[in-house]
Amino acid sequence: MTRNTDTGDDSGDAVTDGGVAEDGQRSGFSPVAALNERFGSDFVESSQFWLPPFLLVGLFVYGAIIWNLLISLTDFTGFGTPDYSDLDLQMYSRALADSGFVDAAINTFILLVGFTLVTLALGLGLAILIDRNIRFENTFRTIYLLPMSLSFVVTAQFWAWMFNFNNGVINIVITSLGLGRVDWIGNPDIVLWAVMFALMWQFAGYAMVVFLAGLRAIPNEHYEAAKVDGASTVRMYWRVIIPQLKGSTISASVVLMVFALKAFDFLYSLVGGYRPPNGADILATKMVREAYANLNWAYASAVAITLFVMTLGIVGPYLYYQYNRGNL
Repeated sequence: MTRNTDTGDDSGDAVTDGGVAEDGQRSGFSPVAALNERFGSDFVESSQFWLPPFLLVGLFVYGAIIWNLLISLTDFTGFGTPDYSDLDLQMYSRALADSGFVDAAINTFILLVGFTLVTLALGLGLAILIDRNIRFENTFRTIYLLPMSLSFVVTAQFWAWMFNFNNGVINIVITSLGLGRVDWIGNPDIVLWAVMFALMWQFAGYAMVVFLAGLRAIPNEHYEAAKVDGASTVRMYWRVIIPQLKGSTISASVVLMVFALKAFDFLYSLVGGYRPPNGADILATKMVREAYANLNWAYASAVAITLFVMTLGIVGPYLYYQYNRGNL
């Protein structure tokens, strides 16, 4: 039996200087120490820096999302007061039965997939060309990336001038070739492709920079080994180089898809209103139109939640992928 000579206690548990008995039982519990042990040695001490922004983001971002979800479960319209005592999914049923919502959802999906794939392909092609040590590399890289620095509003005004039916540069060029004028914005069959082309022009430089960084990170030995094996340039890139750009492709895809979902300001500036042509109406424009033009707050909130779920479906898997790689 071990006696604690300081207390004269024959309990058999000698207490160390740290206050923990030899049998592993803690003599006291400190919440601060527990938090620091779980989240880092200075978690509590640094709370004065991270806690205020954490609370503000929680209130004005996540709190607003929850409030928007609650409004979507009511029948709130006009300048009345939402009734939270009778919540249901009526607005979501209304959306599924609304042909305008369905068309906007289809246009959103086409823009999301088409714009992302074409921009990735174009950015990859530009990155490969620049990576092959062409002359004036820095100049070309700056020229391709410059449109990314423009806002959606500026880009929309630029392309509204380019697409103008009477005086647009594109129609002037094609009429000089003996072809007829094209109503790029007014024709519902082609307006979505015109919008996609304009957005691709703005973001191809971004995709190029992402892929170029990935290409420059690949060791030269991989190129040399492929050449020694007799692989052609096309086969070398297709079989050896491009598969190593998985991380760059995923990162660029997520950013491009998110920008495609939030293209409201581009379309609003392009057509000068809440109502783009039917062929270019997307969920973002329908959401704002229902809220501020028609005052259908609950219905607009349901559309907003749909957009939020789509965004979460894009960002969520990406965050999980980064977490598994140890980057989060």
